[in-house]
Amino acid sequence: MSEKAYHQIVVVGGGAGGLSVAARLIHEGKCKDVAIIEPSDSHYYQPMWTLVGGGIVDRETTVKPMKELIPEGAQWIRDAVTEFYPEENLVRTRDARDISYDYLVVAPGIQLDWQKIKGLPEAMGHDGVCSNYSYETVTSTWETIRNFKGGTALFTFPNTPIKCAGAPQKIMYLAEEYFRRSGVRNKSRVIYMCANPSIFAVKKYADALVNQAVKPRGIETRFKHNLVEINAAAKEAIFTNLDTQEDVVVNYEMIHVTPPMSAPDFIKQSPLAGAGGWVDVDKDTLRHVRYPNVFSLGDASSLPTSKTAAAVRAEGPVLVANLLAAMKGGKPAARYDGYTSCPLVTGYGKVILAEFDYNLNPRETFPFDQAKERYSMYLLKRYVLPVIYWKGLVKGHKWPRLGL
Repeated sequence: MSEKAYHQIVVVGGGAGGLSVAARLIHEGKCKDVAIIEPSDSHYYQPMWTLVGGGIVDRETTVKPMKELIPEGAQWIRDAVTEFYPEENLVRTRDARDISYDYLVVAPGIQLDWQKIKGLPEAMGHDGVCSNYSYETVTSTWETIRNFKGGTALFTFPNTPIKCAGAPQKIMYLAEEYFRRSGVRNKSRVIYMCANPSIFAVKKYADALVNQAVKPRGIETRFKHNLVEINAAAKEAIFTNLDTQEDVVVNYEMIHVTPPMSAPDFIKQSPLAGAGGWVDVDKDTLRHVRYPNVFSLGDASSLPTSKTAAAVRAEGPVLVANLLAAMKGGKPAARYDGYTSCPLVTGYGKVILAEFDYNLNPRETFPFDQAKERYSMYLLKRYVLPVIYWKGLVKGHKWPRLGL
Protein backbone atom coordinates (compact mmCIF):
# COMPACT_ATOMS: atom_id res chain seq x y z
CA MET A 1 0.00 0.00 0.00
CA SER A 2 1.45 3.36 -1.04
CA GLU A 3 1.81 6.28 1.33
CA LYS A 4 -0.04 9.29 -0.12
CA ALA A 5 0.81 12.96 0.07
CA TYR A 6 -0.01 16.21 -1.75
CA HIS A 7 1.92 19.39 -2.56
CA GLN A 8 0.86 22.31 -4.70
CA ILE A 9 4.17 22.24 -6.60
CA VAL A 10 6.44 19.22 -6.80
CA VAL A 11 9.99 19.64 -8.10
CA VAL A 12 11.77 16.47 -9.20
CA GLY A 13 15.51 16.89 -8.75
CA GLY A 14 17.81 18.82 -6.42
CA GLY A 15 20.36 19.92 -8.99
CA ALA A 16 20.93 23.45 -10.20
CA GLY A 17 17.62 23.52 -12.10
CA GLY A 18 15.42 22.11 -9.36
CA LEU A 19 16.90 24.16 -6.53
CA SER A 20 16.91 27.44 -8.43
CA VAL A 21 13.32 27.06 -9.61
CA ALA A 22 12.07 26.03 -6.17
CA ALA A 23 13.80 29.01 -4.56
CA ARG A 24 12.39 31.44 -7.13
CA LEU A 25 8.87 30.06 -6.73
CA ILE A 26 9.08 30.62 -2.99
CA HIS A 27 10.81 34.02 -3.06
CA GLU A 28 9.27 35.62 -6.12
CA GLY A 29 6.02 33.72 -6.48
CA LYS A 30 5.24 33.52 -2.77
CA CYS A 31 4.36 29.86 -3.25
CA LYS A 32 3.68 28.29 0.14
CA ASP A 33 3.72 24.56 -0.67
CA VAL A 34 6.77 23.47 -2.67
CA ALA A 35 8.33 20.02 -2.30
CA ILE A 36 11.65 18.88 -3.76
CA ILE A 37 12.11 15.17 -4.35
CA GLU A 38 15.84 14.36 -4.34
CA PRO A 39 17.54 11.20 -3.02
CA SER A 40 21.14 12.48 -2.78
CA ASP A 41 22.50 14.07 0.38
CA SER A 42 25.20 15.91 -1.60
CA HIS A 43 25.18 18.55 -4.34
CA TYR A 44 28.10 18.97 -6.73
CA TYR A 45 29.43 21.98 -8.61
CA GLN A 46 30.33 19.90 -11.63
CA PRO A 47 31.79 22.70 -13.84
CA MET A 48 34.82 22.74 -11.52
CA TRP A 49 35.71 19.10 -12.22
CA THR A 50 37.77 20.21 -15.23
CA LEU A 51 40.08 22.05 -12.85
CA VAL A 52 40.08 19.14 -10.40
CA GLY A 53 41.17 16.83 -13.20
CA GLY A 54 43.88 19.32 -14.15
CA GLY A 55 45.31 19.37 -10.63
CA ILE A 56 44.28 22.97 -9.94
CA VAL A 57 41.65 22.57 -7.21
CA ASP A 58 40.72 19.86 -4.72
CA ARG A 59 37.71 17.68 -5.39
CA GLU A 60 36.25 18.41 -1.95
CA THR A 61 35.70 22.07 -2.85
CA THR A 62 33.05 21.03 -5.40
CA VAL A 63 30.55 19.46 -3.00
CA LYS A 64 28.15 20.77 -0.37
CA PRO A 65 25.52 19.02 1.78
CA MET A 66 22.12 19.07 0.11
CA LYS A 67 20.45 20.13 3.36
CA GLU A 68 22.33 23.46 3.23
CA LEU A 69 20.94 24.25 -0.23
CA ILE A 70 17.27 23.34 0.09
CA PRO A 71 15.50 26.73 0.03
CA GLU A 72 13.81 27.82 3.22
CA GLY A 73 10.11 27.14 2.89
CA ALA A 74 10.49 24.05 0.69
CA GLN A 75 9.99 20.52 1.93
CA TRP A 76 12.79 18.10 1.04
CA ILE A 77 11.54 14.60 0.33
CA ARG A 78 14.62 12.36 0.43
CA ASP A 79 13.38 9.83 -2.07
CA ALA A 80 13.61 9.09 -5.78
CA VAL A 81 10.81 9.28 -8.32
CA THR A 82 10.33 6.04 -10.25
CA GLU A 83 7.05 6.62 -12.11
CA PHE A 84 5.00 9.50 -13.48
CA TYR A 85 1.20 9.53 -13.83
CA PRO A 86 0.56 12.95 -15.38
CA GLU A 87 -3.07 12.17 -16.19
CA GLU A 88 -3.62 11.76 -12.45
CA ASN A 89 -1.21 14.56 -11.39
CA LEU A 90 0.80 11.98 -9.46
CA VAL A 91 4.35 10.69 -9.06
CA ARG A 92 5.37 7.44 -7.40
CA THR A 93 8.65 7.04 -5.54
CA ARG A 94 11.16 4.33 -4.77
CA ASP A 95 9.89 4.20 -1.18
CA ALA A 96 6.31 3.49 -2.30
CA ARG A 97 4.97 7.00 -1.85
CA ASP A 98 2.31 8.46 -4.12
CA ILE A 99 2.69 12.23 -4.22
CA SER A 100 0.07 14.31 -6.00
CA TYR A 101 0.48 17.88 -7.21
CA ASP A 102 -1.13 20.77 -9.01
CA TYR A 103 2.07 21.63 -10.88
CA LEU A 104 5.16 19.58 -11.61
CA VAL A 105 8.71 20.71 -12.44
CA VAL A 106 10.97 17.96 -13.79
CA ALA A 107 14.73 18.53 -13.44
CA PRO A 108 16.49 15.26 -12.54
CA GLY A 109 19.61 15.85 -14.63
CA ILE A 110 21.26 13.45 -17.05
CA GLN A 111 22.25 9.79 -16.81
CA LEU A 112 25.82 8.57 -17.33
CA ASP A 113 25.79 5.33 -19.34
CA TRP A 114 29.27 3.97 -18.56
CA GLN A 115 28.14 0.43 -19.33
CA LYS A 116 27.45 1.25 -22.97
CA ILE A 117 31.20 1.17 -23.63
CA LYS A 118 32.31 -2.44 -23.37
CA GLY A 119 35.06 -2.91 -20.80
CA LEU A 120 34.89 0.66 -19.47
CA PRO A 121 33.33 0.09 -16.03
CA GLU A 122 35.99 -2.48 -15.14
CA ALA A 123 38.86 -0.36 -16.49
CA MET A 124 37.89 3.01 -15.05
CA GLY A 125 40.32 4.59 -12.63
CA HIS A 126 43.44 2.56 -13.30
CA ASP A 127 45.97 1.61 -15.98
CA GLY A 128 45.61 4.93 -17.77
CA VAL A 129 41.79 5.05 -17.98
CA CYS A 130 40.22 8.12 -16.38
CA SER A 131 37.28 10.52 -16.55
CA ASN A 132 36.28 13.90 -15.14
CA TYR A 133 32.60 13.04 -15.45
CA SER A 134 31.87 11.90 -11.90
CA TYR A 135 32.92 12.81 -8.39
CA GLU A 136 34.15 9.26 -7.88
CA THR A 137 36.40 9.21 -10.95
CA VAL A 138 37.64 12.79 -11.28
CA THR A 139 40.73 12.37 -9.10
CA SER A 140 41.89 9.53 -11.36
CA THR A 141 42.32 12.08 -14.15
CA TRP A 142 44.96 14.14 -12.35
CA GLU A 143 46.74 10.99 -11.17
CA THR A 144 46.85 9.74 -14.75
CA ILE A 145 48.03 13.04 -16.22
CA ARG A 146 50.81 13.66 -13.74
CA ASN A 147 52.10 10.09 -14.00
CA PHE A 148 52.06 10.07 -17.81
CA LYS A 149 55.52 9.30 -19.18
CA GLY A 150 54.81 9.63 -22.88
CA GLY A 151 53.01 7.75 -25.63
CA THR A 152 49.49 8.25 -26.94
CA ALA A 153 46.93 10.20 -24.89
CA LEU A 154 43.35 9.92 -26.14
CA PHE A 155 40.43 12.18 -25.23
CA THR A 156 36.96 11.05 -26.32
CA PHE A 157 33.56 12.59 -27.06
CA PRO A 158 30.57 10.22 -27.52
CA ASN A 159 27.78 10.19 -30.11
CA THR A 160 25.13 11.29 -27.59
CA PRO A 161 24.14 14.61 -26.04
CA ILE A 162 26.29 15.25 -22.96
CA LYS A 163 26.45 17.76 -20.16
CA CYS A 164 29.03 20.48 -20.73
CA ALA A 165 30.00 19.58 -24.27
CA GLY A 166 33.24 21.54 -24.01
CA ALA A 167 34.58 19.56 -21.07
CA PRO A 168 36.05 16.64 -23.10
CA GLN A 169 38.46 19.01 -24.82
CA LYS A 170 39.10 21.29 -21.85
CA ILE A 171 40.91 18.54 -19.97
CA MET A 172 42.84 17.69 -23.14
CA TYR A 173 44.29 21.20 -23.33
CA LEU A 174 45.27 21.13 -19.66
CA ALA A 175 46.87 17.70 -20.07
CA GLU A 176 48.78 18.75 -23.17
CA GLU A 177 50.19 21.79 -21.40
CA TYR A 178 51.15 19.70 -18.38
CA PHE A 179 52.95 17.23 -20.65
CA ARG A 180 55.02 20.13 -21.99
CA ARG A 181 55.80 21.36 -18.49
CA SER A 182 56.83 17.88 -17.34
CA GLY A 183 59.06 17.28 -20.36
CA VAL A 184 57.16 14.40 -22.00
CA ARG A 185 55.32 16.23 -24.78
CA ASN A 186 58.04 15.60 -27.38
CA LYS A 187 57.50 11.85 -27.01
CA SER A 188 53.72 12.00 -26.91
CA ARG A 189 50.73 12.13 -29.22
CA VAL A 190 47.58 13.93 -28.06
CA ILE A 191 44.51 12.88 -30.04
CA TYR A 192 40.93 14.13 -29.77
CA MET A 193 38.62 11.29 -30.82
CA CYS A 194 35.26 12.97 -31.30
CA ALA A 195 31.97 11.54 -32.57
CA ASN A 196 30.86 14.98 -33.74
CA PRO A 197 31.79 16.33 -37.18
CA SER A 198 33.65 19.36 -35.78
CA ILE A 199 35.38 20.57 -32.63
CA PHE A 200 32.59 22.99 -31.65
CA ALA A 201 29.15 23.78 -33.00
CA VAL A 202 29.59 27.57 -33.20
CA LYS A 203 31.94 28.46 -36.06
CA LYS A 204 33.44 31.51 -34.37
CA TYR A 205 34.62 29.46 -31.40
CA ALA A 206 35.50 26.40 -33.48
CA ASP A 207 37.85 28.50 -35.58
CA ALA A 208 39.36 30.03 -32.46
CA LEU A 209 39.99 26.64 -30.87
CA VAL A 210 41.64 25.27 -33.98
CA ASN A 211 43.82 28.33 -34.55
CA GLN A 212 44.77 29.06 -30.93
CA ALA A 213 44.85 25.65 -29.24
CA VAL A 214 44.79 22.71 -31.65
CA LYS A 215 47.10 23.48 -34.57
CA PRO A 216 49.80 25.46 -32.72
CA ARG A 217 50.13 22.69 -30.13
CA GLY A 218 50.20 19.74 -32.51
CA ILE A 219 46.98 18.17 -31.23
CA GLU A 220 45.52 15.61 -33.62
CA THR A 221 41.77 15.45 -34.27
CA ARG A 222 39.70 12.58 -35.58
CA PHE A 223 36.04 13.40 -36.00
CA LYS A 224 33.09 11.04 -36.45
CA HIS A 225 34.81 8.39 -34.32
CA ASN A 226 32.76 6.95 -31.46
CA LEU A 227 34.31 4.90 -28.64
CA VAL A 228 32.56 1.54 -28.25
CA GLU A 229 35.03 -0.65 -26.34
CA ILE A 230 38.14 -0.59 -24.18
CA ASN A 231 40.49 -3.55 -24.03
CA ALA A 232 42.38 -2.55 -20.90
CA ALA A 233 44.77 -5.51 -20.91
CA ALA A 234 46.07 -4.57 -24.36
CA LYS A 235 45.55 -0.82 -23.86
CA GLU A 236 43.39 -0.70 -26.97
CA ALA A 237 40.46 1.65 -27.59
CA ILE A 238 37.99 0.52 -30.26
CA PHE A 239 36.08 3.21 -32.11
CA THR A 240 33.38 3.05 -34.76
CA ASN A 241 34.03 5.26 -37.76
CA LEU A 242 30.58 6.81 -38.13
CA ASP A 243 31.03 7.35 -41.87
CA THR A 244 32.11 3.81 -42.78
CA GLN A 245 30.82 1.91 -39.70
CA GLU A 246 34.19 0.17 -39.57
CA ASP A 247 36.03 -0.49 -36.31
CA VAL A 248 39.19 1.52 -35.69
CA VAL A 249 41.64 0.31 -33.04
CA VAL A 250 43.91 2.87 -31.36
CA ASN A 251 46.52 1.95 -28.77
CA TYR A 252 46.95 4.31 -25.85
CA GLU A 253 49.00 4.95 -22.75
CA MET A 254 46.20 7.06 -21.27
CA ILE A 255 42.59 7.69 -22.27
CA HIS A 256 40.18 10.24 -20.82
CA VAL A 257 36.68 8.93 -21.48
CA THR A 258 33.53 10.98 -21.73
CA PRO A 259 30.77 8.39 -21.27
CA PRO A 260 27.61 8.24 -23.37
CA MET A 261 24.70 9.97 -21.66
CA SER A 262 20.93 9.93 -21.89
CA ALA A 263 17.77 10.94 -20.09
CA PRO A 264 17.34 9.00 -16.84
CA ASP A 265 15.59 5.67 -17.39
CA PHE A 266 12.58 6.69 -15.29
CA ILE A 267 12.10 9.64 -17.66
CA LYS A 268 12.58 7.59 -20.83
CA GLN A 269 9.95 5.10 -19.71
CA SER A 270 7.40 7.72 -18.70
CA PRO A 271 4.52 9.45 -20.52
CA LEU A 272 6.53 12.69 -20.23
CA ALA A 273 9.16 11.51 -22.68
CA GLY A 274 9.36 12.60 -26.29
CA ALA A 275 11.95 11.97 -28.99
CA GLY A 276 15.17 10.60 -27.56
CA GLY A 277 13.59 10.02 -24.15
CA TRP A 278 13.88 13.64 -22.96
CA VAL A 279 11.05 15.50 -21.17
CA ASP A 280 9.04 16.82 -24.10
CA VAL A 281 8.71 20.57 -23.60
CA ASP A 282 8.11 23.57 -25.83
CA LYS A 283 11.55 25.08 -26.52
CA ASP A 284 10.32 28.65 -25.98
CA THR A 285 8.11 28.32 -22.90
CA LEU A 286 9.55 25.18 -21.18
CA ARG A 287 5.98 23.92 -20.74
CA HIS A 288 5.22 20.29 -21.57
CA VAL A 289 3.69 19.88 -24.99
CA ARG A 290 0.95 17.50 -23.75
CA TYR A 291 0.54 18.23 -20.03
CA PRO A 292 0.02 21.97 -19.38
CA ASN A 293 0.76 21.74 -15.65
CA VAL A 294 4.17 20.13 -16.22
CA PHE A 295 7.38 22.10 -16.87
CA SER A 296 11.00 21.06 -17.30
CA LEU A 297 14.46 22.58 -17.58
CA GLY A 298 18.06 21.49 -17.53
CA ASP A 299 19.78 18.38 -18.77
CA ALA A 300 16.74 16.06 -18.81
CA SER A 301 14.64 18.41 -20.92
CA SER A 302 14.25 18.29 -24.69
CA LEU A 303 15.47 21.89 -25.07
CA PRO A 304 17.78 21.91 -28.11
CA THR A 305 20.66 23.75 -26.47
CA SER A 306 23.85 22.79 -24.67
CA LYS A 307 23.33 21.17 -21.28
CA THR A 308 25.12 23.58 -18.95
CA ALA A 309 24.56 25.43 -15.69
CA ALA A 310 24.58 28.65 -17.71
CA ALA A 311 21.64 27.36 -19.72
CA VAL A 312 19.81 26.55 -16.48
CA ARG A 313 20.51 30.10 -15.30
CA ALA A 314 18.70 31.44 -18.38
CA GLU A 315 15.94 28.82 -18.41
CA GLY A 316 14.90 29.16 -14.77
CA PRO A 317 13.36 32.66 -14.85
CA VAL A 318 11.39 31.77 -18.00
CA LEU A 319 10.01 28.59 -16.44
CA VAL A 320 9.07 30.34 -13.20
CA ALA A 321 7.35 33.22 -15.00
CA ASN A 322 5.33 30.83 -17.15
CA LEU A 323 4.43 28.52 -14.28
CA LEU A 324 3.23 31.45 -12.17
CA ALA A 325 1.20 32.70 -15.14
CA ALA A 326 -0.39 29.27 -15.48
CA MET A 327 -1.27 29.26 -11.78
CA LYS A 328 -3.18 32.50 -12.34
CA GLY A 329 -5.00 31.12 -15.36
CA GLY A 330 -2.89 33.00 -17.90
CA LYS A 331 -0.86 31.92 -20.90
CA PRO A 332 2.94 31.59 -20.91
CA ALA A 333 4.42 34.86 -22.15
CA ALA A 334 8.11 34.51 -21.23
CA ARG A 335 10.41 33.13 -23.92
CA TYR A 336 13.76 31.33 -23.74
CA ASP A 337 16.07 31.95 -26.70
CA GLY A 338 18.41 29.01 -26.09
CA TYR A 339 21.15 31.04 -24.39
CA THR A 340 23.94 28.86 -23.06
CA SER A 341 27.61 29.22 -22.37
CA CYS A 342 30.83 27.25 -22.12
CA PRO A 343 34.04 28.65 -20.61
CA LEU A 344 36.50 26.73 -22.79
CA VAL A 345 39.61 26.21 -20.70
CA THR A 346 42.46 26.04 -23.22
CA GLY A 347 45.31 25.81 -20.74
CA TYR A 348 46.50 26.85 -17.30
CA GLY A 349 45.32 30.45 -17.03
CA LYS A 350 43.54 30.62 -20.40
CA VAL A 351 39.83 30.55 -21.30
CA ILE A 352 37.76 31.25 -24.41
CA LEU A 353 34.30 32.22 -23.15
CA ALA A 354 31.73 30.89 -25.62
CA GLU A 355 28.17 32.22 -25.30
CA PHE A 356 25.47 31.55 -27.89
CA ASP A 357 21.78 30.89 -28.54
CA TYR A 358 19.53 28.33 -30.26
CA ASN A 359 20.68 29.54 -33.68
CA LEU A 360 24.36 29.16 -32.71
CA ASN A 361 24.80 32.92 -32.87
CA PRO A 362 27.31 34.35 -30.37
CA ARG A 363 25.62 36.16 -27.44
CA GLU A 364 28.63 37.63 -25.71
CA THR A 365 28.49 39.45 -22.39
CA PHE A 366 31.70 41.47 -22.46
CA PRO A 367 32.72 44.35 -24.78
CA PHE A 368 35.63 42.45 -26.30
CA ASP A 369 36.15 39.43 -28.54
CA GLN A 370 35.49 36.43 -26.30
CA ALA A 371 36.91 34.05 -28.92
CA LYS A 372 40.42 35.02 -27.80
CA GLU A 373 42.17 33.15 -25.01
CA ARG A 374 42.21 35.40 -21.95
CA TYR A 375 43.57 35.21 -18.43
CA SER A 376 40.71 37.41 -17.24
CA MET A 377 38.20 34.82 -18.39
CA TYR A 378 40.19 32.13 -16.60
CA LEU A 379 39.90 34.14 -13.39
CA LEU A 380 36.16 34.37 -14.03
CA LYS A 381 35.95 30.59 -14.43
CA ARG A 382 38.20 29.81 -11.48
CA TYR A 383 37.01 32.30 -8.87
CA VAL A 384 33.87 34.22 -9.83
CA LEU A 385 31.56 31.61 -11.33
CA PRO A 386 31.69 29.27 -8.30
CA VAL A 387 30.49 32.14 -6.10
CA ILE A 388 27.71 32.98 -8.56
CA TYR A 389 26.69 29.33 -8.57
CA TRP A 390 26.65 28.71 -4.81
CA LYS A 391 25.44 32.15 -3.69
CA GLY A 392 23.26 33.04 -6.66
CA LEU A 393 22.03 30.31 -9.00
CA VAL A 394 21.07 27.53 -6.59
CA LYS A 395 19.66 30.11 -4.18
CA GLY A 396 17.33 31.49 -6.85
CA HIS A 397 18.81 35.00 -6.83
CA LYS A 398 19.00 37.21 -9.91
CA TRP A 399 22.51 37.32 -11.32
CA PRO A 400 23.91 38.39 -14.69
CA ARG A 401 24.13 35.71 -17.35
CA LEU A 402 27.65 34.31 -17.56
CA GLY A 403 29.29 31.04 -18.49
CA LEU A 404 28.72 28.90 -15.43
